[in-house]
Order: sequence, then structure tokens, then C-alpha cells
Amino acid sequence: MVRFTTKKIDSMTLGERMKKLRDDRRLSLNEVSKHTRVQSKYLEYLEKGLYSKLPPEVYVKGFLRNYATFMGINEGVLLKQYEREKKIQQNINKNEKNEGKQKPINFSSFVVTPRIMAVLVGFLLLIGGFFYLYSEVNSFISTPRLVILKPASGVTIDGRNVRVSGVAEKNSKIFINEQPIVVNEKGEFSEDVGLQEGLNTITVKAKNKFDKETSQTINVNANYQKNVQTETVENINLEKEESNGEFELELFIGITPTWVSVETDGNLMYSGVLVPQAAQKFKAKEKISITSGKGNDTYIKLDGKEKEILSAEPGVVRDIVFTPNGRAL
Repeated sequence: MVRFTTKKIDSMTLGERMKKLRDDRRLSLNEVSKHTRVQSKYLEYLEKGLYSKLPPEVYVKGFLRNYATFMGINEGVLLKQYEREKKIQQNINKNEKNEGKQKPINFSSFVVTPRIMAVLVGFLLLIGGFFYLYSEVNSFISTPRLVILKPASGVTIDGRNVRVSGVAEKNSKIFINEQPIVVNEKGEFSEDVGLQEGLNTITVKAKNKFDKETSQTINVNANYQKNVQTETVENINLEKEESNGEFELELFIGITPTWVSVETDGNLMYSGVLVPQAAQKFKAKEKISITSGKGNDTYIKLDGKEKEILSAEPGVVRDIVFTPNGRAL
């Protein structure tokens, strides 16, 4: 008959074992700390099984060796029990973390139905409509942006015209001295403006689609004396040009600033706003073509002859052609 012997299983944890050893010897934590050179708080953590609060493992094993030597027991027993309990504690903590994590949502089973699609499209349209309405309201209540880059107000120009350039709010209409000018898609504009001798006032205005306006006024002094030649030199040049078969046309504006465009022999020579009393001279061999925003307020003088009106039309007239023989029919 086979006989089995009953073996008593030690169910104490490492902490319980260490506390029992200390209690049996009637020692306090401070006394054990003094003899083992292990801080009392670490001894307390070991007795309570708070391994996560202990320093790295290499130090803990050193604590246990000193502790075993002081208590007169086998250090291997303490070290093995510490390693075993630490692994168990790490596994428990790992499982708790995994359980705490949310299960990722699987979108593979998500089906886009026509109803969901319609709701999504409606939502996007609603957001787009809101932003469009906001921009429209903002444009309605605010005046358009306008910045004149050049010339600076008060500048003196040695010539008969000046280039006015700047930038305005996109989709705005720009007027220089009440004459509309071309603006590119970025809101930039640049236009030549004719000047009369002395002080000239140039008004630039930006108008949005709600008729909100922003205007700026600049003053420009024109000095013809530094830019014109003496009468003798002009006569000499005139004789040379006549010998070359060229004719001359002088352009005037009557009462209000007017936009004009002039081509000589097929080449664009001028496009801008002319102010009253600001004359411009052009020369060509074959023809000079004039387009004006106000035909009945634009005047020409051909080769020094009598001044005549460009057209009886009060509005825009296009491509009025002059040749050495006069107005082309």
C-alpha cells in the first residue's frame, strides 16, 4: 500500500514573511533600516507588497540580501519569492490595462445607405450656405478694401501723366476720377492718368456689388518745364518727322476726366484717364485710332489745325481713325 505524506504549504507572501520575521524579533522598521541600510519606506513597501513603488530591481535584490543577512536567513528564498510575486503582479496589471482599453470600432460593416448619403450632402450644403451667407452679409455691411500703392500723395511728376496702381477687394469696381478701369482677378489695377500743369487731384474709388464705396484722394504736382523741349528743338524735330512722313495728333479732354485709348500704326500707345486741360500728343505714319469713354467731351487737333470734337456721341465711341489726310470715313 502506497502511503502519501502531507506537506504543509507556506501560504505567506513575501511581505507577510518579512513582517513576521521583524515581529518575532520585536524590531521596528527604523531599527531594521538602521542595520540593513535600507530606507524604512522601501521596507514598508516590501511588507505591503507595493512593488510598483520600489526602485529598479537590481536595488531591490540588494535590499533583500542585506535583509536576509541581518535576519540570518537564506537570501535565495526571499529573492525567488520576490521574483515570483513580481511577475504575478505584472501580469495582473497588464490584464487590467487591456480590459480598460476601449474596443476599436470596426467600420468594415458600416454600410452607406442613400439616406445617410442624403443627410451628409444636406449637412455639407447647410455649412456651405452658412459661410456664403456670412460672406455676403460681411460684404453688405462693410466697405471694400482699397490700397493705393503709387504714386504717393504730394509727389511731383516731371511729365504729362502718372501711373496710378493699387489693390482693392476682389470683384470690386474701380474708378479713377469717375472713370471705370480694368481690374484683374486678384483685385490689382494700374492705369495711366493724364496731368495738367500744376496741382492735380486724383480720386480713386472702389465699389462692391452692394454699392458700398471706399475712396481715396491723392494730389500730384505736374511740372512740364523739365520734360518739354524748347520751341526751336520741337520745330527741328517736327521738320524731321515731316520728312519721315509722320503726322501728329493732339488729344484734349473738355469738362470731366475721361478714359481714352490710343493706338498708333496698330500699337497701343496710351490707355488711361485724361483730366481736363491735359493734352497728349501722338505721332504715326499711317493711322491713329482713338477710343473714348465720352466722345462729345474729347477733342483732337490734327497737325496743328483747328481743334475739333471727336464725336457727337455722349457715351463710348470706339476706333475713330485718323490718317495723314484727316478723319477716315
